[in-house]
Amino acid sequence: LSSDHIAELSNARPKQPFFFLKPSSSILPPASGPVLRPTGVNLHYEVELALIMGQTVRDLDASDEKSAMDAIDGYAVAIDMTARNVQDEAKKKGLPWSIAKGFDTFLPLSNYIPKTAIPDPQNVELWLSVNDELKQKDSTQLMLFPIPRILAEISQCMTLEQGDVVLTGTPKGVGSVVVGDVMKAGLRVDGKEVEAGRIEVEVQEKGGPYAYKET
Repeated sequence: LSSDHIAELSNARPKQPFFFLKPSSSILPPASGPVLRPTGVNLHYEVELALIMGQTVRDLDASDEKSAMDAIDGYAVAIDMTARNVQDEAKKKGLPWSIAKGFDTFLPLSNYIPKTAIPDPQNVELWLSVNDELKQKDSTQLMLFPIPRILAEISQCMTLEQGDVVLTGTPKGVGSVVVGDVMKAGLRVDGKEVEAGRIEVEVQEKGGPYAYKET
């Protein structure tokens, strides 16, 4: 999460990492279909580096960088899809964000990226385009909090388990997509594209009984 992204959403800069949960049912594996836009939703993209946990982590000390990095099995590129109008209403009313973040298909993931492909996860370039127009492009060096601090803060509240996916925040440039748009995303290490990190996914209408209405 970068300070520029906080500014573009008019959010206050947090004093410590803040986190929310996305259900496992929101995961959209590679090449498994489109992102589905629920009726009435202002759908936003947020490209992020995902950590794939390889160990159980509980009460991690933020200064224990080695234990934090050893607990990570690998990485992926993720697009944290957000129903922005649903989230904005929840924020105003002090309600949870779960619906805004948790619809089916709201977490497209790339293929698994081995740790050897990313020697320093705090120094990779994330990018996302919509209809081949670049929208987000920034370095994970701009994270507000380093990865060990993120894992420490989560693990001091809830145990992280093998296979858990931890998203690390998005750079500036988030925006909306509509039905028919095609999102592409990926990451580069030292200027070179990591092929396993590529995502290409279209947005389609979800249909069904859900339609956004004020809570």
